[in-house]
Amino acid sequence: MPSDWLASRWWRGAAAMLAGALPMLAFPAPSWWWFAYVALIPWILLARSAPTGGRALYDGWCGGFGFLVAVHHWLLPSLHVFLFVIAALLGLLWAPWGWLVRRFLGGRPSPKRIGAALLVLPSAWLMAELVRSWQGLGGPWGLLGSSQWQVAPALRLASVGGVWLLSFLIVAANVALAVLVTVRAARVPAVAGLATAAVATSAAWVWSPRPEIDGRARIAVVQPGIVGGTDSATKRFALEERLTRELAGQQVSLIVWGESSVGYDLARRPDLAARIAALSRQMHADVLVNVDARRSDLPGIYKSSVLIGPHGPTGDRYDKMRLVPFGEYIPLRSVLGWATSVGKAAEVNRRRGTEQVVMNVGNGLRVGPMICFESAFPDMSRHLAKDGADLLIAQSSTSTFQHSWAPEQHASLAALRAAETGRPMVHATLTGVSAVYGPSGERIGSWLGTGRSTAVVYDVPLSHGVTPYVRYGDWPVDAALLILVGLCATEGVRAFRGRGGAPAPRSPRARTVHGSPARPER
Repeated sequence: MPSDWLASRWWRGAAAMLAGALPMLAFPAPSWWWFAYVALIPWILLARSAPTGGRALYDGWCGGFGFLVAVHHWLLPSLHVFLFVIAALLGLLWAPWGWLVRRFLGGRPSPKRIGAALLVLPSAWLMAELVRSWQGLGGPWGLLGSSQWQVAPALRLASVGGVWLLSFLIVAANVALAVLVTVRAARVPAVAGLATAAVATSAAWVWSPRPEIDGRARIAVVQPGIVGGTDSATKRFALEERLTRELAGQQVSLIVWGESSVGYDLARRPDLAARIAALSRQMHADVLVNVDARRSDLPGIYKSSVLIGPHGPTGDRYDKMRLVPFGEYIPLRSVLGWATSVGKAAEVNRRRGTEQVVMNVGNGLRVGPMICFESAFPDMSRHLAKDGADLLIAQSSTSTFQHSWAPEQHASLAALRAAETGRPMVHATLTGVSAVYGPSGERIGSWLGTGRSTAVVYDVPLSHGVTPYVRYGDWPVDAALLILVGLCATEGVRAFRGRGGAPAPRSPRARTVHGSPARPER
């Protein structure tokens, strides 16, 4: 193997990893949202210049590895070397994307190829995001479109096609700008593509229905902050109890505690249930708590949202359905159980719930609870909105990652879920960041920062319209799949015709040619 080829290969790999990590800069800082529309250009230019298709596959894989490590770097203290192994495996999803970049943009692409690239490359990116969004592979954390959580026009588009539409448009913009930078002869189709996308998105922004406010609810969020030392569950409960009492006289509709706010099964600890019921009577409002404990009526440990009214538990209970891999269960524990000795993996697998629940709160308010990173799944909030939820709630605890960007990024996901569904959303945590968003994804009040111990009441606007995303679901994903199926069909027909080749030339008709008459002998 030539040393210069090996050096070039390692150089390309490192460059692709760095290029793939660049989109991460658009996530943590709200003022950098625009960076997402140019962050993919270096990666596109690298894959476009690959000398072979195999090298383009390699560029796509290395870029995917860099992207996943950068977006999930805050997991390093918990997963250790597993983070790199997982990123290397999931990074393979972007290998076909790198190959397609070279296929459509390599050399001197024609206007037809560039037009196809503006559809095919965003579609291939969506397929990679879709596959890695499967809960068993870690879920849809850090989707490219979620970087636009604080951009009002983008949130408006999310109500049309969800976070998937935003990812599609961001990749399309990067492709068009990359062509503008590198291919002088193709600038006209690139500009035309940008103009078409701008017109289409503007039309969607103008014609998509706006949420109409038809009511208000006063929602209290209780955030106890960091509670350490021995018997932290008992100390946290007492602190949450004291903070809740401070809400007296504020006429709240619902009080929300964070994830794992109660560390005991309430059936086994009726004294705790009675204390929460007393708070409900005093506040004239139901209390939504979250229990992380071994159940008395079922085997195993569950994480559950439990609604408690003036007379105790109302019977409304939601058991978490989508668990965090390694954090709440270890996949194939019989094989990977040794992960508990390397990182902060779950010592005991949590059990899963079987269905989502819409709870009836006082004053006719219906709420749809989710737990922890379930707020990252667009389909869960969409189903709750379809089932009649007036308000979406995510109970979370990111106390393990207090000194990283995870709490802020987690809180930002609620803005997208609110905009997609046209329903306000409350993101309540134990230690911060807690946040509340209106039906258009706009922020209500201020964030409750990490480590802050407080109870705050938010005046939340309500809306009951149906957004196109709730009505039609993940149609951008379906459209992307159709585009890729069309591409495969076109390439298949082209390959079939090429294999058959041109028709063989017709052989001339056989005929006898008579020579000259024999000459008489002399």
